[in-house]
Amino acid sequence: MLKIEHLTKIYGDKRAVDDVTLTIAPGEIYGFIGHNGAGKTTTIKSCCGILKFDEGNIYIDGLSIQDHPLECKKKMAYIPDNPDLYDYLSGIQYLNFIADIYQIEKDERERLIAYYSDLFEMTENLASPISSYSHGMKQKLAIISALIHSPKLMILDEPFVGLDPKASHQLKALMHEMCQKGGAIFFSTHVLEVAEKLCDKIAIIKNGRLIVQGTMEEVKGQSSLEDVFLELVE
Repeated sequence: MLKIEHLTKIYGDKRAVDDVTLTIAPGEIYGFIGHNGAGKTTTIKSCCGILKFDEGNIYIDGLSIQDHPLECKKKMAYIPDNPDLYDYLSGIQYLNFIADIYQIEKDERERLIAYYSDLFEMTENLASPISSYSHGMKQKLAIISALIHSPKLMILDEPFVGLDPKASHQLKALMHEMCQKGGAIFFSTHVLEVAEKLCDKIAIIKNGRLIVQGTMEEVKGQSSLEDVFLELVE
């Protein structure tokens, strides 16, 4: 579903991402772990077509993000760690704007918006301007906007930051449900306990280079993910 081949991104004399190769198959929840500045967000933004990269290639469901950017973006949803939404719109205006972009039919969009808004307890807030939302509410709105076009691939950068425990639980359940239907998830997180319980596979990045990747059992063995991470990145 997502294939990263020899990805390299250079800023001046710094290799922010250095020859990264990863494959996320349909049905997998893949965690991406590393310190601040390790290269996680640069990798994620490259996968989404936001950043141009210097070497390598990235494929979404078999299509190159460089050669077929629009087709790739139709298949994916991206949720950044700090959603940059249109504050002058109301929540429902923003969701309809996203639904227009993805050409979602009126009945289908109304059904999905109602379903996910109820699930994340946002229904009563949709008429309010986004400028009045808390960070957690903006995060919920970004998640709803990502889900309403039923993406095959979700790419998330620190998705649980700012979410209350109930919303976090709902998001985890939706991630599992999406993968059971043949979708795939690629996400970064600093919450290692969540990654350990949630992920099928994991990769740890340090100074732009992958230092380990594999199934959760292969990476952590009999230790905790936190112990392995601290041992590898120190």
